[in-house]
Amino acid sequence: MSARDWQALPAGWSRRRLRFDVRTNPVKSELELPGDAEVSFVPMDAVGELGGLRLDQTRELADVYAGYTYFADGDVCIAKITPCFENGKGAIAEGLKNGVAFGTTELHVLRPLPTLDARFLFYLTIAHDFRSHGESEMLGAGGQKRVPEGFLKDWTPPLPCIQVQQRIARFLDEKTAQIDGLIEKKRALLDRLAEKRQALITRAVTKGMNPDAPMKPSGIDWLGDIPAHWEVRGLTKCTTRVDYRGATPEKSSSGVFLVTAKNIKNGRIDYQISQEYIPEDIYEQAMRRGLPKLGEVLFTTEAPLGEIAQVDREDIALAQRIIKFTTSTPELENDYLAYWMMSMPFQAQIQSRATGSTAVGLKASKIVDLPCLLPPKDEQKDIISQVRQSLMKIDEIETAISDSLEFKIEYRAALITAAVTGQIPELNG
Repeated sequence: MSARDWQALPAGWSRRRLRFDVRTNPVKSELELPGDAEVSFVPMDAVGELGGLRLDQTRELADVYAGYTYFADGDVCIAKITPCFENGKGAIAEGLKNGVAFGTTELHVLRPLPTLDARFLFYLTIAHDFRSHGESEMLGAGGQKRVPEGFLKDWTPPLPCIQVQQRIARFLDEKTAQIDGLIEKKRALLDRLAEKRQALITRAVTKGMNPDAPMKPSGIDWLGDIPAHWEVRGLTKCTTRVDYRGATPEKSSSGVFLVTAKNIKNGRIDYQISQEYIPEDIYEQAMRRGLPKLGEVLFTTEAPLGEIAQVDREDIALAQRIIKFTTSTPELENDYLAYWMMSMPFQAQIQSRATGSTAVGLKASKIVDLPCLLPPKDEQKDIISQVRQSLMKIDEIETAISDSLEFKIEYRAALITAAVTGQIPELNG
């Protein structure tokens, strides 16, 4: 909904710049706590996309006073950097240790004045109007765009009197709690399906499809026994790789689709999650390390780490934080390689070798010395066929649940927008 759609406001509502109803980014010098006092510590991954803060970390005040964003109970926090802002990351601060928190520097903080209810303000900041307008005001380039503080101060939301704000906030607290409960159940179902998917793949690529096959020690502690007729071979001896690390190619509004690490999810390339492009005239230069070919295996090295997919179209470019693997021997199928890299033991090794705190990542040198289990070629094809058939059934269930989940998320967003813009008459009187 655009601001133009908001012109007709209910009686008693008005527009004014937010600067008259909040303090933005309050200063930490107001604190009167001793340096050894414990305060909550909130990294970006502890800020929810449906609201809420995960408060499982604390620090001594002296350790976080410099270099982090300060906020207190009752403040509203908003992620300011892409894609966290667009994804709706934000929350009202409640239950902080000693009433105080320090967190990621990628937060803006709004402290409501007595004319503005904190929970109403929170709902305003996750409504469509605020997020869409904030996105259009972002400054910076690529993955470093941020919402400026000036946008917050000059934004002109429609505001009712404090009593109506509180009524709307109570209504949304109740309704969103109900919807959030349903959303969490759907997400739990998807998590269980993902576990089932990985368990099915793991069984197939580590034990095979014949439960009566003779077994032998693999010689690798974390692999255990494997079918006696299988071979263990290093990735370097059965694959070649192209690491697309380095600067992201220049982007454009159209051209060749750029597959980023964000697009690789749940074993496939999702072309809807992120839609970025590079100019056609720089495509060959950008892909000079190796053009993508159908079936090749893509591995994400960071943000997120360890996602796997296969190239399903060749008219794409590949961004940094992606390594492309392809088989270097006729004894190994790309499809089997992809399943092997999705398996629990391979993924566990990836995670154990990763480094970093804010964004966990992995260098190519720590991947290539990992092993690959190599069944005979005909058996690989049988594994691929049976796994693919089983995954199709899981995919059907997953699609139905995902569609239902998306509907609930959209309904939640629409309800919030309607309430905070005066479109639910019974709340306005």
